[in-house]
Amino acid sequence: MLFMVQMQVNLPHDMDPKKADEIKLAEKNYAQELQRQGKWLHLWRVVGRYENVSIFDAPDNDALHTMLSSLPLYPYMDIHVTALAKHPSAI
Repeated sequence: MLFMVQMQVNLPHDMDPKKADEIKLAEKNYAQELQRQGKWLHLWRVVGRYENVSIFDAPDNDALHTMLSSLPLYPYMDIHVTALAKHPSAI
């Protein structure tokens, strides 16, 4: 199943910069691993915001939830998920 996932990151303003850098590095590594596995198909930055729009491929809602809740930045994210279906006019 394909899902469009919008993720907005809201790190606390008083977070220790070293801790923030560590979490961001762990996030990058995990995101790239999911991409290599073919589970995170597309990842786009939303211009001017600490936000992205992504396309995930997961067998079901529970698998997607597990992937998202395992993101190191998950505790600091507002996430919106939209299930996708093939459009009849798509080539």
